[in-house]
Amino acid sequence: MEMKELSPKECHAILQRAETGRLGCSFENQPYIVPVSIACDDDSIYVFATFGQKIKWMRANPKVCLQVDEIKDHSRWSSVVAYGRYQELPEPQFKQQREHARKLLQQRHDWWLNAVAERRIATKDVSVEPMFFRIQIDSVTGLGTE
Repeated sequence: MEMKELSPKECHAILQRAETGRLGCSFENQPYIVPVSIACDDDSIYVFATFGQKIKWMRANPKVCLQVDEIKDHSRWSSVVAYGRYQELPEPQFKQQREHARKLLQQRHDWWLNAVAERRIATKDVSVEPMFFRIQIDSVTGLGTE
């Protein structure tokens, strides 16, 4: 098995195929990693979430990364890390971007269900407001096997 560095084009292709990633953020020198459902276009990764620790931390420090894997079998895999900046997409000023995010995420199975359902169960609050955010990609890096 030979590992190779992936080109930016290969990294973006893997990000666009991915449905789940691991979001990394930090606050006061403490890292935090959480799985999120994603959809990606050329320069942004879109996420649907509810308010919680990751949002609080990203508001304080918008520098984030997102890691995805594409595993075909034990000897054929790729791993990509995208580095970027967190940006909330509140209405009404980001209506167009939210609609774009919604269209991309709708191509994923039950893209919204986990975030909303889990938060409502944990807080016993059915009025939990969903939110969209994006990671504006600054750079990507990746490794894979041939």
